[in-house]
Amino acid sequence: MKKRIIAGPCSAESYEQLHEVARHLKDVPCLTTIRAGVWKPRTRPGCFEGLGEPALRWMQEIGREFGVSFCCEVARPEHVEMCLQYGIHTVWLGARTTTSPFMVDEICSAISGNNIEVLVKNPICPDVRLWLGAIERLQHVGITALTAIHRGFSMYHNNGYRNAPLWEVALELRREMPDIPILCDPSHIAGRRDLVPILTATALQLDYDGLMVEVHPHPASAWTDAEQQIDFTTLLTIAETWNINEKQNTTPLPELGPLRDEIDSIDHGMLRMLARRMELSHQIADIKRQKNMTVYQQGRWTDVIEDRLALAQKLGLDTKFTKDILERIHAESVRVQLGELKKQ
Repeated sequence: MKKRIIAGPCSAESYEQLHEVARHLKDVPCLTTIRAGVWKPRTRPGCFEGLGEPALRWMQEIGREFGVSFCCEVARPEHVEMCLQYGIHTVWLGARTTTSPFMVDEICSAISGNNIEVLVKNPICPDVRLWLGAIERLQHVGITALTAIHRGFSMYHNNGYRNAPLWEVALELRREMPDIPILCDPSHIAGRRDLVPILTATALQLDYDGLMVEVHPHPASAWTDAEQQIDFTTLLTIAETWNINEKQNTTPLPELGPLRDEIDSIDHGMLRMLARRMELSHQIADIKRQKNMTVYQQGRWTDVIEDRLALAQKLGLDTKFTKDILERIHAESVRVQLGELKKQ
């Protein structure tokens, strides 16, 4: 699939700003659409919240002048109606909208019957079902031009990002809906312009279908999201990289065959060992019931974690990765043991 880039400012600020953006971006490799926020309700009131209809009029005029197309976020049915009125035929649902099936349903009603492309950002929370559900609702009203946007997730600890990437959630969406293109929004994941090129490189290695990135003529003075917007030069460098890698080799390599066969064998072995481990959990539950012991034993769990993490470190495994696996296995063991007790 041809790689695609959607780029533009977080917010439409003036006719002059959008004109400069279109003039610089119209020939950028892989660029298909220019983005700009028209309605910008912020997390807290009192900030710039978008120019509304006048910005749509500018987009229409500038689009005709440069032969480019614009897209913007919609959060209400009337937003959809105004976009169609001004010839905007690509819109996106923001993370807050995707989180609410009620809001998605209202927008679906407004979009139904129109020839329009809809980009669906992931919900704020890392719930792939909400993301899938928003796309499915749009499919049910006849929308076929659909693209998912991975913009990261709001977590208590974001590990230095504005929104935690949680790449595995986006990959799960791709597994569930392999025919839906997925773009990465590195701007909203990063929250800092210096991280944007690094995230775009990761998205390229994960075979994303493209990017949605915020770019501004003068990023430091942007009215919204000034910290995460990049300049035209940085965008051009990123776009050229994606354009080159569009021709990346996807032919199966014979030398990978034996290595993948060994990985398959290891995976099958791990699953058999996990099944055996759960059999032992059933037996442990029976003994604990007979001896009137609680399922959860804090001392035992502490010993297990310390022992396994020490071994993982010796083996060169990442500690966090190992701890995550052990905690998931332990949670399943507890669930199995509680299930045994309920049978008695």
